[in-house]
Amino acid sequence: MSKELKTGFIAVVVVALFIWGFNFLKGENIFAKSQRHFFVEYDNIQGLKKSSVVTINGLQVGSVTDIKFNSNPEKRGKLVVEILVENDFEFSNKSIAKIYSASLMGGQSLAIIPSYEGDMAVDGNYLSGEVESDIFSSVGEKLNPLQAKLENVIVSADSLLLGLNQTLDVRARKSLNKSIIGLEFMLADVGSTLSSVNQLLDSSKVGIKNTFDNTRVITENLMKLSDTLVNANIGLTIKKAQESLDFVNQLMLGIQNGEGSIGKLVKDDEMYVNLTNMSRELEELIREMKLNPKRFVHFSLFGKRAVPYDPKKNKNNETNSN
Repeated sequence: MSKELKTGFIAVVVVALFIWGFNFLKGENIFAKSQRHFFVEYDNIQGLKKSSVVTINGLQVGSVTDIKFNSNPEKRGKLVVEILVENDFEFSNKSIAKIYSASLMGGQSLAIIPSYEGDMAVDGNYLSGEVESDIFSSVGEKLNPLQAKLENVIVSADSLLLGLNQTLDVRARKSLNKSIIGLEFMLADVGSTLSSVNQLLDSSKVGIKNTFDNTRVITENLMKLSDTLVNANIGLTIKKAQESLDFVNQLMLGIQNGEGSIGKLVKDDEMYVNLTNMSRELEELIREMKLNPKRFVHFSLFGKRAVPYDPKKNKNNETNSN
């Protein structure tokens, strides 16, 4: 082999190694059997870098090869991430490329969450992109509203203290000090009162105990009384009382209808008139007996005639004797 041929062969090998090394540093393996490029659009890549690892179900299948802004004016500011998948594992174009935090120390990776519905993804397809919040981002998102509220509380407290300081002049502060001292004395009096109450309760323990014992006895007696009422045949008593009331109602109804002697006495006007006349005649008879007793008991040896009855004098309560 000539010297020129050796030199040319070495040059070709060096160029080939250079090309391979350059692509390898970019994350591409030109000797891989199956290489597919996919594109994902993000609003924020959370620090994702070129050559970051691309995984499927935890297995590294490729890397990020390029990150650039979208050239479409309507999508200005959005980032387009190009990924290289060297594995021939098939998934649909509905799969999701999610950026996630690889470790607590930082560094972002990209995981393809495969989907098998629809058409299979081919080289050059766009995949849907998502960004998973890491622990620090989540804490920060939750602390930001809390920080804002805390700042508002601090500002409000500062304004309150400033207004309180302006309101409490020297005279007001002295009055406040006197009020606090008075409150202290009042609390001392309350403590003394409570001590007195405790002593009173201690001295009244026997009486309170007797009261509770009496209450217990009364309760037991009430229980016995309730048992007696329960055991008594109250239903039969109520039934008999109801029958008695029904009988009285029937009797009153008969009297109201003029049945029986009492009913006739109450309802019969002729009997009422007769009784009235009889009462009046009896009254006249008694009056006549009082006024002219000789008419009823007459002893005469000489045949003297009895005094006749005079209704006018009887009515005027006058005697007939001359």
